[in-house]
Amino acid sequence: MASAPKRRPRIRPIINLVAAILVTGMVLFVAFFPAGPLPALGPAFNPTSGAWTMAADAQVGDQTLRLQGLQQPVSVLFESNGTAHITAQTDHDLFLATGYVHARFRLFQMDLMRRQGEGRLSEIVGKAALDTDRFELQLGLLRTAQTEWSQLSTSDASRDALIAYAQGVNDRIGEAESAHQLDAMFTLLGYRPQPWSPIDSLLVKGDMTQTLNFTDTPLVMALLNKSLGTDLTSEWFPVQPPNLQAPYDPGPYAKASTAPIETVTQLTDAEAQSAEALYQRLAALPPGLISQGGASNNWAVAGAKSVSGGALLAGDPHLHLTLPAIWFQLTMDSPGYHAAGVSIPGTPVVLIGHNEHIAWSLTDAQNQQTFFYNEKEDNAHPGMYFWNGAWQKYRTVGYDIPVHGGQAAHVDVRLSVHGPVITERGQATSVWWAGNLPSQDLGVLLRIGQAANYQQFRDALRDWHSPTHNFVYADDKGNIGLISAGYYPLVAHGQPWLPMPGTGENDVTGTIPYDQIPQVYNPPDNIIWSANQRQVKASYPYYIGTASNFFDPGYRADEIHRVLSRPGKLSASDMMALQTDTRDFLASEMVPVLLQTLAGTQLSAKESAAVAQLRGWDYRMDADSVAATIWNAFWSAYLDETFSPWWKSRAVPVGREEEGNSNKLDDALGQDLETWTLHDPANRAFSAPGVGSRTAPDAQKAAFQKAVAQLAQKLGGAPSSWSWGRVHARQLENLAHITGLNYGPRQDRGDANTPLAAGGFPSTHGPSWRMVVDWGARSFQGVYPGGQSENPASPWYTNRVDTWWSGLLDPMLSADAAASAAGVKKWSLRP
Repeated sequence: MASAPKRRPRIRPIINLVAAILVTGMVLFVAFFPAGPLPALGPAFNPTSGAWTMAADAQVGDQTLRLQGLQQPVSVLFESNGTAHITAQTDHDLFLATGYVHARFRLFQMDLMRRQGEGRLSEIVGKAALDTDRFELQLGLLRTAQTEWSQLSTSDASRDALIAYAQGVNDRIGEAESAHQLDAMFTLLGYRPQPWSPIDSLLVKGDMTQTLNFTDTPLVMALLNKSLGTDLTSEWFPVQPPNLQAPYDPGPYAKASTAPIETVTQLTDAEAQSAEALYQRLAALPPGLISQGGASNNWAVAGAKSVSGGALLAGDPHLHLTLPAIWFQLTMDSPGYHAAGVSIPGTPVVLIGHNEHIAWSLTDAQNQQTFFYNEKEDNAHPGMYFWNGAWQKYRTVGYDIPVHGGQAAHVDVRLSVHGPVITERGQATSVWWAGNLPSQDLGVLLRIGQAANYQQFRDALRDWHSPTHNFVYADDKGNIGLISAGYYPLVAHGQPWLPMPGTGENDVTGTIPYDQIPQVYNPPDNIIWSANQRQVKASYPYYIGTASNFFDPGYRADEIHRVLSRPGKLSASDMMALQTDTRDFLASEMVPVLLQTLAGTQLSAKESAAVAQLRGWDYRMDADSVAATIWNAFWSAYLDETFSPWWKSRAVPVGREEEGNSNKLDDALGQDLETWTLHDPANRAFSAPGVGSRTAPDAQKAAFQKAVAQLAQKLGGAPSSWSWGRVHARQLENLAHITGLNYGPRQDRGDANTPLAAGGFPSTHGPSWRMVVDWGARSFQGVYPGGQSENPASPWYTNRVDTWWSGLLDPMLSADAAASAAGVKKWSLRP
């Protein structure tokens, strides 16, 4: 046994060679049989630049490298798990080296993201991406990035960082081309990356903004309004949540002077047709271009409630779980910047992490930042729209889209005062989106990384506009805070959850003052938390979005609050346990009611066995839990039993479980069903057309019987064998949609309502990065699924998955501590 550690380094190259051969075998297949969106890949087999060069780039060893643009030598250390530690003598060199390191391991990922933002995917994959490119150019990420860049003064530190970062990326592109070590995907797709520019980094930032807060919810609400009717739509999809929730900012709130929101009114046929046409267009776009709702957690515990006596912070943003991962872990040290955590490849700063004095994480705030306007046009005024009492001429911007294997396409984008016109069918509809407002987020993140206290942290966030995030804070003095920074659009009047007339009366007039947005600092109960729930109570005087279709239902927040609120002090281990908590708060409310309903009811043998599983259940969605499977099947059947007859009788054109809208409609309807079950069991919703008069208990009994019958047919055997892991799994998806490079599916725990978020079958979204900070012990830990490299032959492609899957964390070492760690590799970067 003593000799095993000595042998492992010698066999690792063999393992990597085998991996490269396996990947090459996959590539051989793909080269002649197109896979998904990729074309046939014949050029992959050039002997000097073909796919097998990925094996040569899979290994990382000690190196001395020359980079153009460096002012002084830079040290880059790599831990055995791939975490990078970049130490520079100037800020310029720090950001240049960061660009080089990002590009060394994630260049293809970075190139895909900028191409998505600038509408140039068709150039590499052909006409299959043309609709996506047209939409992106219409939406305007490229225009926004260009504006943001033009507004940066020559003295702005973030401008210098972006320029230096681009130089580092380009140093790697030149090096890789000369050494024939470009990522294999460039060869497979038959193109070379263009030089990187500062605008490209701003496009990557825009991609993430779009993913998080560009929604089609007003279009969905318009279709519901037209089909269900205004009465049911307003009752089932209200502004305020129908269920009891746990907002982190309980008030009191300052008085607002804005006009009240109007009640729902019926849409015209033309408005409904326009909404449906645009909804169908957006629904046809690839996943990730329309926000699909938030699912992230963060919280902090003040020193007074901490075992160590120092503040605790935990954060786990829930995003699409991809290989390579969204994140790249590193520490960045220079005279003016010291930060550790995770960055997004393509951008030069740490987004989530800590410095010497403060730690921070974030979740999506979920307020409404997308508004649709029906522009008034007529045949007598071609190329014009009516606004503020006069006819206005559209501004037009034209773009040519290169198409691989075909002729270039042209798109003309018409712009009104509200934003780009993105549909012409039925009625011209434009979109006002906060993501199109210039937001110097990278400068904000630089200042956050340099902040030493809450005041500096809060001051930095004044300039953060979109996407709106819940930034949680903890410092080395025991203080905690949370502020939902960003732009909160205010509409003078109208119905912002529906498409509005574009004639001027319903325009966005401003934003909620920064001092009045949701925020708390050192609350008396010594805890703060956010999980995409509505941050404020009903007495908050501003409209920030509808509870039913912009904000999370609140069950993760309820469970987190329940755990943090218990008597006693909390430790970093408690934070880790809560991040992987599988207790379903909704189940804890509903299952006791169901058991009471079924008491005394004549049941079949299988139904009785299912009831026995539910009795004494701890409401945890563990992979070996049978009760978890029965609960999930029941709740789905209960939703169907209650709402499917309405959907059928009213011919509702939007599916209740469709992912196109910001949250699934069942998330909103589930809050209603929870509330009616507990407090209004005779609600008219249970007596749908064609069903007859009935109550909540009647619907529960029918749903339970159907759920058991469905499980018996699907899983067979005795109910005691119906474990959750048999129906629920998680999968990490390859970024290029090559299924052979996915990880999983693999049985896993959790569901959409548990702090360990794992919605879907299989679940492909979840904790993309977990971090726990204990300032009392000066302990920093974190992990993300996947690895630092996008190269499938690299030992750093999936090496972190098992740690993440097990709910464990890795130490977040400083550069000094990493220098003496086992297996560390060093790059010396020279001018």
